[in-house]
Amino acid sequence: MCGIVGVLSWKTPPDARLVAAMTETLVHRGPDAGGVKDLGPAILGHRRLSIIDLDRRANQPMQDPGTGNWIVFNGEIYNFMAIRRDLESEGFRFTTESDTEVILAAYARWGVGCLDRFNGMFAFALWDRRNEALFLARDRAGKKPLFFFRLKQGGLAFASELKALRLHPEAPTEIDPKAISDFLSFNYVPTDRCILKGIEKLPAAHYVVVTGDTPDFRPIEYWDLAERFHQKRAYRSEAEAAGELDALVTDAVRLRLVSDVPLGAFLSGGIDSSAVVGAMSRIGGAAQTRTFSIGFREDTFNELPEAAKVARFLGVSHQDQIVDVNMANALPDIVRAADEPFADTSVVPFYYLAQFARRHVTVCLSGDGGDELFAGYDTYVADRLHRWTSFAPSWMSRVIARLCDHLLPVSFDKVGVGEKVRRFLNGHAYDYPYAHAGWRGIHDRSEQRRLLRPEWHQDRYDSLRQVERHFGRVDGCHYLDQAMYVDIKTFLADDILVKVDRATMAHSMEARTPLLDYRIMEFAAALPVDMKLKGFRKKHLFKLSQRTYLPRETVDRRKSGFNAPVSHWLAGDLAELARGAMHTAKMAEWFDLSEINRLWRDHREGRRDNGLKLFGLAMLGLWMEG
Repeated sequence: MCGIVGVLSWKTPPDARLVAAMTETLVHRGPDAGGVKDLGPAILGHRRLSIIDLDRRANQPMQDPGTGNWIVFNGEIYNFMAIRRDLESEGFRFTTESDTEVILAAYARWGVGCLDRFNGMFAFALWDRRNEALFLARDRAGKKPLFFFRLKQGGLAFASELKALRLHPEAPTEIDPKAISDFLSFNYVPTDRCILKGIEKLPAAHYVVVTGDTPDFRPIEYWDLAERFHQKRAYRSEAEAAGELDALVTDAVRLRLVSDVPLGAFLSGGIDSSAVVGAMSRIGGAAQTRTFSIGFREDTFNELPEAAKVARFLGVSHQDQIVDVNMANALPDIVRAADEPFADTSVVPFYYLAQFARRHVTVCLSGDGGDELFAGYDTYVADRLHRWTSFAPSWMSRVIARLCDHLLPVSFDKVGVGEKVRRFLNGHAYDYPYAHAGWRGIHDRSEQRRLLRPEWHQDRYDSLRQVERHFGRVDGCHYLDQAMYVDIKTFLADDILVKVDRATMAHSMEARTPLLDYRIMEFAAALPVDMKLKGFRKKHLFKLSQRTYLPRETVDRRKSGFNAPVSHWLAGDLAELARGAMHTAKMAEWFDLSEINRLWRDHREGRRDNGLKLFGLAMLGLWMEG
């Protein structure tokens, strides 16, 4: 796992000292080695976290001696040995044991078509010497980030993180009002935008080729799950499908156990991480499998007993820890690690889980992705209820929602029945795509109008409608398949995977996500809906595939979610820092502070659990001051 940087300029030679400075901002992503290569119109920079082939010959930037091409690469190609054998059979020879060298050879053999052969997580930049072209690419799911902006005289600057790009003198500095609206809607900024207007994110499963003749280059998509959702497979039985899924999960885990440094796994006690750890213990032996968990003192947020139960059942070597830190001191560090404004509350425990695990291992496997692929969220149940009750007039759901606001108790614990009912009823009045996009919403449009100063109102822009447009790619599919596809394109790529990357990389750790092996993603997309959500039983087939390996209570356990008790913190230790972050001069340029004060009063007096809203505003305020 690494950090990459580069500048391509056809008219003004790039500054190698600038690229070196940009590269050094990413030392946390790669503390083991670093390098900068001047290639004339292009300069490439790299920071290395050594995982496979620890020899210095595997350092980057790396050259293909046969073609003269150069590469900087962030990630892992898990099937690189199989690709290497294919290339060796055609006469290619290798001098290292690294997957980086395999990418160079694969490009020399297949050009941009090499992307179709890679099973991994990656963002890389490859300088094609003969064609004087820069080839940038990201993995299918979007596990590894890549930011870039276009230079005024042609070319571009790119980096793994925004903080590196901001050192460039041409880097945009203006905050995008639409990105602020997106953040208020979701507590993260989607791929379509960057918080800084003019900086772009290369979308997942896309590449670009930039030459002197392509000043207006556009990203090109090389893979998408929509086709698989449209082409459903038939199975003779659920047992047949479960057996195929079991084999896929086992092989995906096997591929991700290749490492020349210590390796472990994050274990929450939920079925996804438990399935990954179970496969690890079967492949590598239980005694050699190391797992890590983290919890909080607030009982409803503490999953350590469940994780310990799974660890004992599997016989793995397990370690856990209670988070006991001063959040007022910790949050600024998390904001810096997140790079863009980001306020998924699970980033807090995940940040400390990565820090804890990094004391013992350099690589950890995680269970991320299972909920989006196999219908593990309550939002899919809400989708089904929405379809079954769509005959009810919108005025009725609004009236019931107002009644529930008065009758249902407010709790600062994890999202309970009362809050779920409120969210469902508030969204029920809308058409299905808009309702699904809003199930996870933070501030709706009316709240945003009250919060933002009038000059920042985005009257013709609706963040939820931007999400809704993804439904068009799976038009005609089952409505739950549509919902899962949209979540994979948005929530998974822009929230979950951003959290995993930034939290682990802040501690120089590599995270691997076996359930997001593209073969499992394609299998899940083609699976009949009732094998994913059977009635109201979430992740039905996935649970069936793991029943032989895990405790029954783990398989049947309701999803808990990996969140932090921010509502409690905001009413206590975090209050002073959060209030200060929201009442700065920069926040006052954007927000009506009296409306923020109203959210505080309602939260403090127990009229509303505004924890997610206030946490998001605090994280935004800290980012603006950073």
